[in-house]
Amino acid sequence: MKLNRLLFFIMFATLFVACKQDPKVQDQIEQQEEKVAEEKFDHVVEQFADLRILRYQIPGWDNLTLKEQKLVYYLTQAGLSGRDIMWDQNYRYNLRIRKALEKIYRTYEGDKNVADWKAFETYLKRVWFSNGIHHHYSNDKIKPEFSQDYLSTLLAATNTELEKEAYEAIFNDEDGKKVNQGKGIDNVALSAVNFYGPNVTNDDVTSFYAKIKSPDKDKPLSYGLNSQLVKENGKLVERVYKSGGLYGSAIDEIIKWLEKAQGVAENKAQGDALGLLIQYYKTGDLQIWDDYNVAWTAATEGNIDYINSFIEVYNDPLGYRGSYETIVEIKDFDMSQKMAVLSENAQWFEDNSPLMEEHKKKNVVGVTYKVVNVAGEAGDASPSTPIGVNLPNANWIRAAVGSKSVSLGNIIGAYNNAGGSGRLKEFVHDDEEYKLEEQYGQLADKLHTALHEVIGHASGQLNPGVGETKETLKNYASTMEEGRADLVGLYYLMDPKLQELGLVEDWEKVGKAAYDGYIRNGLMTQLIRLNLGDDVEEAHMRNRQWVSAWAFEQGAKDNVIEKVTRDGKTYFNVNDYQKLREIFGRLLRETQRIKSEGDYVAAEALVEGYGVKVDQDVHAEVLKRNEQFTAAPYSGFVNPVLVPEMDENGEITKVNVTQPTDFTAQMLNYSKDYSFLPAVN
Repeated sequence: MKLNRLLFFIMFATLFVACKQDPKVQDQIEQQEEKVAEEKFDHVVEQFADLRILRYQIPGWDNLTLKEQKLVYYLTQAGLSGRDIMWDQNYRYNLRIRKALEKIYRTYEGDKNVADWKAFETYLKRVWFSNGIHHHYSNDKIKPEFSQDYLSTLLAATNTELEKEAYEAIFNDEDGKKVNQGKGIDNVALSAVNFYGPNVTNDDVTSFYAKIKSPDKDKPLSYGLNSQLVKENGKLVERVYKSGGLYGSAIDEIIKWLEKAQGVAENKAQGDALGLLIQYYKTGDLQIWDDYNVAWTAATEGNIDYINSFIEVYNDPLGYRGSYETIVEIKDFDMSQKMAVLSENAQWFEDNSPLMEEHKKKNVVGVTYKVVNVAGEAGDASPSTPIGVNLPNANWIRAAVGSKSVSLGNIIGAYNNAGGSGRLKEFVHDDEEYKLEEQYGQLADKLHTALHEVIGHASGQLNPGVGETKETLKNYASTMEEGRADLVGLYYLMDPKLQELGLVEDWEKVGKAAYDGYIRNGLMTQLIRLNLGDDVEEAHMRNRQWVSAWAFEQGAKDNVIEKVTRDGKTYFNVNDYQKLREIFGRLLRETQRIKSEGDYVAAEALVEGYGVKVDQDVHAEVLKRNEQFTAAPYSGFVNPVLVPEMDENGEITKVNVTQPTDFTAQMLNYSKDYSFLPAVN
């Protein structure tokens, strides 16, 4: 691939000599120069445990105006100011533990060459990565590889205090799962996530919100999104996240920077949306939250955009409460123009989908799609980040106003340029599959992300009178929605319409690469992320397995997907791509029916039957085959550091981008500069 890119660069450079005045040629040269620079940039910072830390660049930063640079800077400062909120949301002892561990790290003067200290360093890095003491993906409590006695020695040597309950939480088996999605249990009571107080149960939550009715039943408010539900004197009450409320000291800091951002907004619509977000943070009023989302969705002009607040509900076992998250985005003009064709043709995709007619939207509105370059992330988006986002989440806003979908271009680029091909060669069935992945895999992944976010999440509609999905499908809502969006993407990845729209040069080969990769990951390679014997817990990982496993079973009669054993190794080979597409279409139709009708029983049967349990023989084999590879199964990022230059009056004259070289240094700096919450909230 590198050789091909270099040849393109030489070709464009030669053309430039002959046509110096052609701006299109100049644009092509600049794009190739950016690609070459991206390949030379060292993306890998370090690796430890099962984690790899990467860096990303911000392409086109110097082309932003000073006003735009200020806007990005203020938005990133706002995001980082709420960083500690995510830590406290994840677990009630996280901030106490982090502050103690960081003090030890900064002040300990003992022997740092012993194995126990190395284990302590690794544990601290893992805790930083996960925003707490539970693994960011498996949700299991991270087990330290040093003893309680050693930690006691470190605490004493550095004069550090850590209360008994927090100290014991590091080592004991209590609160073992941050989010427990197990079947037939009290998911709230058995989840360590700090969205609910002690002794709050599933029944408490469902009965509490069943009694609350939105003023407008057709525009249901997102009750529970921005609060913690606790019992006070035996009565359930919400502790609302707002200025003067829960997390108020950090929220006040967020507001300060958002007000600065509003002052340099690119246009009135963007400024008005920021104003509503500020009011929401000040009041915690969920009606203002909906008003903000309507305004934010409609504010599509400008080069800068952002995600900020309590948004995704994956960390709540019942899907009510939003995790704090921020992403600051700069539009990638070239890729956004190429990919905008999807949103422009959203109605065609809806009309031609295999959904039941009554479940199709008659008028898909306001779906905007951009490829963006990330300038900064915090909260639930950092260090582990998504690669695509579609918001807002409220179904009625999606139907009435639309949604914004973004693909995080520089994040995807960093992933692609930091990896190797060894693991791929190990798990592909044959050379044909390998060549398809090498040539078309990255494009297939980008298109699947785009189709998932733009078409998938925007498609379909609920039946009249059916409640919000979090109420009907409950603990299966998140994985069902992600699987549904995946299936939309999979169905259309094998459609010649993509070539007709100019998105691919060979739709069939791109589609084959996509299907091979999805089945390979869903049935095998994602198991690298699990310990042997574990069930699948994470919502996205579950959906990839239940989609793949259901398709494998449905195609068994015709050998659509063949399980091959060769030299003691297992492979899954797609024999009939068109039949597999038909199977994906049937599953998409059924998944949409389940959502549209609120069929909890069917959702439970699908997820529990295909998405939770793992073939232990295959799992053991995958782990054994993976031992030869040094690259960690999980990756995350340090953020570029934005450094403002000031004049004598304290006014920003320029904002420079500097690249961090050390994960530990960034985490310690964040704790020093952005700790606005007490240890106990």
